[in-house]
Amino acid sequence: MRLGARTWPEVHAGTWLLAVPLGSCEQHGPHLPLDTDTRIAVALADRLARARADVVVAPPLAYGASGEHAGFAGPLSIGLDALAFVVTELVRSADEFAGVVVVNAHGGNAAAVDRAVKTLTAEGRRVLAWSPAADGDAHAGRTETSLLLVVAPSAVRMERAEAGAVAPLAALMPSLRAGGVASVAANGVLGDPTGASREEGSRLLDSMSAALADAVDRWRATW
Repeated sequence: MRLGARTWPEVHAGTWLLAVPLGSCEQHGPHLPLDTDTRIAVALADRLARARADVVVAPPLAYGASGEHAGFAGPLSIGLDALAFVVTELVRSADEFAGVVVVNAHGGNAAAVDRAVKTLTAEGRRVLAWSPAADGDAHAGRTETSLLLVVAPSAVRMERAEAGAVAPLAALMPSLRAGGVASVAANGVLGDPTGASREEGSRLLDSMSAALADAVDRWRATW
């Protein structure tokens, strides 16, 4: 189910859907790895491939638009314009596939992905952009920590987990837009990860995977 592991004669591009995991390299508090979003995107794309025999998973795009995390050590960002260009060109290069599903696990990528999808759709290409939706804290809190306890438990440093800014995202947004995450949370956490659990992560991953599979089913039925 991984495209990168195939040889070219093994690729049935004309009948396969290509799932492209899109993440980021950005701080996720003192307890989660910088590639958290990428790991989640890959896990969701892999589950889609297990649910549908016509899906193959591309190597992930591990860099996104993460300028809001400036001020912390480690984040690497290519910005909205570059990301929109990369997604557009990548999907154009996949014309031999039946369609492309962009599985985006970083909210900061959304504007660039939307821009790319509009361009690609206008060109007549089949592309679906999908992002998980979960009721929970915004960044490196209970939701993402629970997911990582399932996806990559050895990468989670629960002994370092601590609450950050716990106000609703809507209340934090003006400050976030003006000064980034560091302006509201010195530890980089928007939420409280201390109550995270593998059980909750498993439920979340199941729910997100089902929502992704349903979105692809509905999209595929429109062709």
